[in-house]
Amino acid sequence: MAIFAKLRESLKGVREKWSAGISRLFSSSKFDADFWDNLEEQLIAGDTGLDFAEETVEFLRKEAKSRNIKSPAELKDIFTARITNELNAVPGMGEPFSLSHTPLVLLMAGVNGSGKTTSAGKLASMYVAQGKRVIMAASDTFRAAAVEQLKIWGERSNVRVIAQGQGADPAAVAFDAWKAAETAKSDVLIVDTAGRLHDKHNLMEELRKIHRVLLREAGNDRLETVLVLDAVLGQNSVAQAETFNSIIPVTSIILTKYDNTAKGGVVISIARKLNVPVRYIGLGEGADDLNTFNPQDFASALMEVNS
Repeated sequence: MAIFAKLRESLKGVREKWSAGISRLFSSSKFDADFWDNLEEQLIAGDTGLDFAEETVEFLRKEAKSRNIKSPAELKDIFTARITNELNAVPGMGEPFSLSHTPLVLLMAGVNGSGKTTSAGKLASMYVAQGKRVIMAASDTFRAAAVEQLKIWGERSNVRVIAQGQGADPAAVAFDAWKAAETAKSDVLIVDTAGRLHDKHNLMEELRKIHRVLLREAGNDRLETVLVLDAVLGQNSVAQAETFNSIIPVTSIILTKYDNTAKGGVVISIARKLNVPVRYIGLGEGADDLNTFNPQDFASALMEVNS
């Protein structure tokens, strides 16, 4: 219940700015053309994607007719269930990373400013709190500040950070960190990488090299390619995800800054277009503000308009 309460409070802004409009529609007294048109518009405006919006409106029309439903209010629970089912259809959605094969390698990727390094630090803190042995790799060798930021997270959690000098080969850093994790019998290796624009070919090729090295060493069973996306960017985040996924196989997503976004539907759009699970969402700046994504709690909290 504590996690649900935190999620509900953190999504307050999203509810007020997006889903409150949807909830008001479901509070209307009757079905008419404006209800269906406005619902579709609200869904599109909330970044759910055009296909989901159209299909959902059609689905609800049929449900209302087949169940002889007379008012929009009677459809609200059906609508919430549809969101939950849509997300749960993606294998692994909301599940934590598996530690059945260790060291688990989390290769963090994303564009500049998406929150990769912060998410890496939060993951490290989470695993240490669970009693796991963690090593981090500073494979962002372009910015000295990025290495220092990761080292600060390491000091907070008492986690060893493998780093080399500025300008070093990022793949070599990742390789050294893998060997250190193997030797130390670590449970988790978190590899932070440089932020890169998804349309920069040379930087994406560098990311492909890091992935290739880690895949060779760790194998599919122990490697998770984690794409960190800024929820505030909405459909632009979906475009980023599609491009990254064309370069390396994205296996998991962390959605950051979800408490700051005015729209809630981007998680649905990501699920539909990529079929990649959202494992965690960021709901603040603190070390404990990375929360496991739960589709049912998410749908329920999103549709609660009362603060």
